[in-house]
Amino acid sequence: MRIENFKSRMANRDMMAGTFLKTPAYELVEVLATSELDFICIDMEHSPFDRARTDACLAVARALDFPVLVRVTHFAPQTVLQVLDMGAVGVVAPHIITAEQAKDLVRAAHFGPGGRGFAGATRWAGYGRQNMAEVLAQSARQTVVIAQIEEPEALENVEQIAATPGVDGLFLGPSDMSVSMGYSDTNSEQLRAALARCGAAAEASGKAYMTFVPNAAKAADWAQFGAHMFFIGSEQGWMKSGANTDAEGIHALG
Repeated sequence: MRIENFKSRMANRDMMAGTFLKTPAYELVEVLATSELDFICIDMEHSPFDRARTDACLAVARALDFPVLVRVTHFAPQTVLQVLDMGAVGVVAPHIITAEQAKDLVRAAHFGPGGRGFAGATRWAGYGRQNMAEVLAQSARQTVVIAQIEEPEALENVEQIAATPGVDGLFLGPSDMSVSMGYSDTNSEQLRAALARCGAAAEASGKAYMTFVPNAAKAADWAQFGAHMFFIGSEQGWMKSGANTDAEGIHALG
């Protein structure tokens, strides 16, 4: 029931841990599905995921009942349609700046006039095991739409974006926001103010709130701003960190 309950856990503002998947390998999905993580997010925006490899990763995730979000390369209805049909529990859309863009994102992710094209013979829909009414109900229960707030212009509209019906959560991108503000790190008071404003907007609209952190220590700090879902680094960062720790230990023996 991990996939079935994921959207309600977000709405309940449960504390959840996830990570970005940067390596397009389904074996890594299989490994991470056995971990204590609550979800992962395939990063199509900044990693070499093509349609075939995304499909393979989502096939494994769906078979293991493991919630997987996809951060799409950019907001485009056809990309949203494809990753949802493949089996993603939801989408993270970068560079959402206005409430109008948020409305377009919601429309693309859900069935209805001008929205997601209907097909019952997809992995997500169970390859025809459900009738139309059941598929529509599944979309309402499960499909997650997350707007990524990354620029000061988006921050000025964040209350309206958060209030957009069908947006399930806000993701504050600390690196992009910092760069957009003219900083070369994520330690500024201006970023902390942005985290707080975004968190207040999410809470006021009853939406989930998440951000990227390098580790649990940073999550403990930024939780004060209302964040309860954390994308912690990536499998690449964990692999390199573990390799360095043990290599340094071996080198110290000499």
